[in-house]
Amino acid sequence: MAIFPRKRHLATTANGRRDTTFDIFLYRKRSSTVPIVCFTMEFRPRNYSAEKQAHALPRVRADDHPLSAPSSRPHLQVEVVDHGDTEFFDPLRRSDYNAEAAREDLVDIETSSGAGLSSEASIQNPSKEWASFKRSLMQRFPVSKTVSTSSMSDVMVKGRKIYEKSSTSMHLEELDDPEKFAEEGGKVITGQEYVSRLHELKAELTHAWHADDRVTSLKISIKVARLLMDTSVLQCYPTLFALATDILDMLGDMVWERIKLKAEFDEDETKFCFLPENFSASDVCSDAKETCKNWFCKIGAVRELLPRIYLELALLPCWRFLVDQPLDSLRRLVMMTRGLADPLASAYCRLYMSHCMRKLPSLDTGCLLTCVNDFKIVLMRVISSEETSHGNLSDNKRLLVGLMEPTIEFIMKCIFKNLSERQVGDVLVELGLGDNQVELFGRFPYVSIVLHHLLKQLPSEVVSSRAVKILRFIELSNDDSFDQCLNYRLLGFRLCERSQIDTANAVVDKAIQVIVQYDGLDEYLKVADAYVDVILQNHMDDHLNSILEGISKRACSEEIADNELATLQSILVKLLSYYKDLEDIFSMNHFLKILDLMYGSSRSIVNMHILDIGIRNGCIRDPRTIQFLLEISQALHQDENFGKI
Repeated sequence: MAIFPRKRHLATTANGRRDTTFDIFLYRKRSSTVPIVCFTMEFRPRNYSAEKQAHALPRVRADDHPLSAPSSRPHLQVEVVDHGDTEFFDPLRRSDYNAEAAREDLVDIETSSGAGLSSEASIQNPSKEWASFKRSLMQRFPVSKTVSTSSMSDVMVKGRKIYEKSSTSMHLEELDDPEKFAEEGGKVITGQEYVSRLHELKAELTHAWHADDRVTSLKISIKVARLLMDTSVLQCYPTLFALATDILDMLGDMVWERIKLKAEFDEDETKFCFLPENFSASDVCSDAKETCKNWFCKIGAVRELLPRIYLELALLPCWRFLVDQPLDSLRRLVMMTRGLADPLASAYCRLYMSHCMRKLPSLDTGCLLTCVNDFKIVLMRVISSEETSHGNLSDNKRLLVGLMEPTIEFIMKCIFKNLSERQVGDVLVELGLGDNQVELFGRFPYVSIVLHHLLKQLPSEVVSSRAVKILRFIELSNDDSFDQCLNYRLLGFRLCERSQIDTANAVVDKAIQVIVQYDGLDEYLKVADAYVDVILQNHMDDHLNSILEGISKRACSEEIADNELATLQSILVKLLSYYKDLEDIFSMNHFLKILDLMYGSSRSIVNMHILDIGIRNGCIRDPRTIQFLLEISQALHQDENFGKI
């Protein structure tokens, strides 16, 4: 029996390029010879990007949804037979304009996920940033599965299928609140029906506009704006706001384009002038001005205050056709929002105002500052009152403040965008953070949730220079609108953004005084974690020992929860990243005691960092350190989840 090579072959592809080589051997046994094929793989480099581009079909963005009906017949819709399945909504059953709404939602999703727009580009494009913000708002506060019909206007219920509540849920609601149950009558619509109706209103407005029926378009817009007066279903309001303002923005864009066409074209569609980007009111012809005045007169005839403000905000850029200073109208609207009694409705109205004012050529920061100061007054009333129109405040206060928080966050971002150092100082004075002590404590009470988002937007050099003053403000703003320990924690992380802090000792001294008052481990760890980097960078060994002692004391008295374990892991990893010698780490008081209290993946991650330091140090002669490293290695070896870390 013998095996010996006979010949070598080259395997080629269809285009003649070599893929692999293989050898043919002959296997001889007695009188027969059997060929054996052995492959030797030789991989060639490939340009995957070029291959993908070469084989991909050309792509062009479609103007219309491919499954929608022709745009020439927008009134045709498919009637859907509902068999009672309220959990599933088939996107192929949408009407033509609902398909268009779905396409716009897809654009928003791409924006929010970062696929369609980078973060820097989002800052430069306010419309994309606003679309992303609305998408995140709807994801943060999704619509509930069912919405009571008693809280919906006839506009929302019209054409919707009404469902009866189950007998069990009806009985429980009747026991909880008999009066409310009697008013509601036990009938609901699904959350999807709620959203679909808003898309239908948008489709109706678009259809009426393209049919040159401006009156109907305005009436639909007024109905949509009136929906924003209803805050009875708190959880649904952010979604209602996002979809309703989308409709109002569309109306504003269409009115703007109509007036601009009248200003540039005559009745024969002959262009007689061109309006530049920075045009003035004197450049606009009288016919276009009359059309613009007519729209504002129609809006001024709306009786309710909130819809009138929303509609004028939607058409706010159109004031440029009439006056050279549209900011005067904006300031008037800011004052009008003070007449809105409902705190949630007034908060989101100011949010829409901050969005609309960015469409003007110049941004008036003063209007935004007025909105923030008004916010503080509204929030103080919400916090201090015992009951509201929404029922018992003790049950709804957290939810109400949580729903208002995104409005504060967005307005703060608008205020501090592209401000110079001098302008930042002026803003702080207006917000009550000036250098004058009378300005600090005299004019405006500070609310912790407002202070939190102010602290998030301040430049790092301002936070560093005013850290002691900010600590004083956090101490004074001890209310129920926001967890105070999160403000102390945020300040610590903001201070870590700068390597040199002139007032580091004073800030850390105050932070230590704060955290020792926390009896619970969770709050203690949250604040301590934020200041560990500052303590290590400034070599504050006494404060470090104090923090480790506090952790050891609280961790031994109670079981460590998962969220506390993650924060504790963060603290220990920071210590291990700072020290280079294992003996210095093990010599710290309470370190090994705290390490023994850890468990699970957090313990394994800390053990891996310890081993990494031991490997970098090279030769280790201390028997105790060697024994400890062996124990850590054994624990990691026995950890089943070690390979997943």
